[in-house]
Amino acid sequence: MDVIIFAREWSQPEANVRISAMSSVEQLLAELDGAREQLLVVIEMLPDEALIQPGAIGDWSIADVLVNLTVWESELVTALMQIEKGKRPTRLLAALAEAEAYNQARYEENQERELDRIFDDLIKVRLELEEWLETLNDRDLTDGQRYKWLNGRPLAHLIRQVTIENERRYLPAITHFAQQWQATQDEMEQGDVIPLATISILNTGE
Repeated sequence: MDVIIFAREWSQPEANVRISAMSSVEQLLAELDGAREQLLVVIEMLPDEALIQPGAIGDWSIADVLVNLTVWESELVTALMQIEKGKRPTRLLAALAEAEAYNQARYEENQERELDRIFDDLIKVRLELEEWLETLNDRDLTDGQRYKWLNGRPLAHLIRQVTIENERRYLPAITHFAQQWQATQDEMEQGDVIPLATISILNTGE
């Protein structure tokens, strides 16, 4: 199953004008939607058994990756609440400083989570995040001096790191697994059964 890049229905000059007219918040929301749509297109044809298959992405299943995306976005929502109150988002910053340990801890905590709840949380937390992002203005997102604890880095960069960049780094491995899974199913339908163990496993460094 190939990753689909969604084409716009306007010409390049028109696209440039439209993008330049977008606010920083609108552009960020569009990027979030685009990254999420790419992921969902890749996994939409996979059955539940494929989504919960251990070892699909390193040691993780695709469901584990979805949980990971959700917990990071949940941390970001909490951080935005703290920022709105003029506080330093210490919990998010601590998680980013020890991302590997944080990922492992959240992985272990969520092993019993049902697939339906994983998808419900994925949607719910994203909606909460979008609502909080809509409360920000361009200066909040783009002024590198707005928040001293970011050491000159714009808040938009932090948000992209926790959301879009985190999501896209898993996409190649998920796409590969989905393609291999579909190839296996096609072979089985043709009567040439390939053991599940032959599906290639990619290690993303988790």
